[in-house]
Amino acid sequence: MIFNSFEFIFLFLPIVLIVYFLLNKWNFTIAKSWLLVSSFFFYGYWSPAYLPLIFLSLAVNFLTGHYLSKNHPDSRRKTMLTLGILFNAVLLGYFKYYDFFAENVNVLFDANIELKNALLPLAISFYTFQQIAYLVDSYRKETSEYNFLNYSLFVTFFPQLIAGPIVHHSQVMDQFQSPDNQRFQSKNVALGLFVFSIGLFKKVVIADTFAVWANKGYSMSESLTFVDSWLTTLAYTFQLYFDFSGYSDMAIGLGLLFNIHLPRNFFSPYKATSIQDFWRRWHITLSNFLTTYIYIPLGGNRKGRTRTYLNIFIVFLVSGFWHGAGWTFIIWGVMHGMASMVNRAWASSGRALSKPIAWLLTFLFVHLSWVFFRSPDLLTAVSVLRSMAGFNGVLLPKEFIQFLDLPIGSVLLFRFELGAPFIEIAIWTIIALVLVLFTKNSIQLRDDFTPKPWIAVTTACLFIYSATRLQQVSEFLYFNF
Repeated sequence: MIFNSFEFIFLFLPIVLIVYFLLNKWNFTIAKSWLLVSSFFFYGYWSPAYLPLIFLSLAVNFLTGHYLSKNHPDSRRKTMLTLGILFNAVLLGYFKYYDFFAENVNVLFDANIELKNALLPLAISFYTFQQIAYLVDSYRKETSEYNFLNYSLFVTFFPQLIAGPIVHHSQVMDQFQSPDNQRFQSKNVALGLFVFSIGLFKKVVIADTFAVWANKGYSMSESLTFVDSWLTTLAYTFQLYFDFSGYSDMAIGLGLLFNIHLPRNFFSPYKATSIQDFWRRWHITLSNFLTTYIYIPLGGNRKGRTRTYLNIFIVFLVSGFWHGAGWTFIIWGVMHGMASMVNRAWASSGRALSKPIAWLLTFLFVHLSWVFFRSPDLLTAVSVLRSMAGFNGVLLPKEFIQFLDLPIGSVLLFRFELGAPFIEIAIWTIIALVLVLFTKNSIQLRDDFTPKPWIAVTTACLFIYSATRLQQVSEFLYFNF
């Protein structure tokens, strides 16, 4: 089940919400049990076959965390932590990376390892990282004594289950136990609907509009020329942002309906003036996880410059591989690792760029790196980059040719290439750029929120208009990761 569907918005969500608060008046434990069962239903709506997998993961990680939090000998606890992390790594590796490694071994050694072609279980990358963090914190004795119900709800709470944010136990588990959160709170409902409507609009109106042009362009990468390749890649740059940040907004809004405050995951990343600044703003919960559980344990910046650069590189290599089992994702991670090392060296030199130049360089780098992130293979990525560099010709759109009164015989017709006139795509691109650069983001709007009639009207308009677009249901991009 996905957030941008009729069955979720007009059936599942109202039933779960109403029954939850009615049960809270009777018994808080039963209410939480209802929310947990609802989350399992949400997860298994499309593919019940993977419900046993998440049940197994929850049970093993909870029991392991329970053992680690006790006063057992350190050697046993360390062994148990290692086994717990290996369990999660093997689970993720089998479903997400087995075929990738098998394919590469077959190519390198002329082997004939049979591919599994297993369907990637929804959310496995997210709930695996979430539970690894819990195990490490249990080993450090930074967790409280939680029961299995609260733990399961922390992992599977449906607003953040499928594509994050990656929630830390300290951020939400106490909220599920708080008596204050048992009561229906109208302010949280108003705020939740406001943030949810912003996210829904981002997804079904903005992201899905850009998706048409991005998908069309990447499907014909070999025939793209200079102008259409740049508009294709810009379409994906904005599609990805509005798709993923829209999901995060909807997750935060849904959490507020249940009086649960989920962490922010985006904070205007395309305003960043350095790659380090970008990663403080983009997929914040993943960045925090990688910093806390990989970068710092590796030594962070405490073991000299060379080791610091190596640690940075490792973090981004892991980030790239976490996103997908493919060389395009690995190259994307390597690019960001190299850029982060260059950024750190530049900052330590004491020199500085002007803010506009720093922004432009950062945005262009992020934009170019998304080409590898989006491309299904390296050949497609190289083909698109060649087009962006002008190697496939620099043909002007029909509208420019007509405006300049030039011969139109050899002109590439944009309408037949990306499915819309050049002017329409250009206007949407400019609007998106203005939105990400010069307007408040949804977190700032949430923090400044005060219930007013005009805000209620705006929220209603965003929601109603978005609802009219729900006939064309589309998955969120990060469902694939």
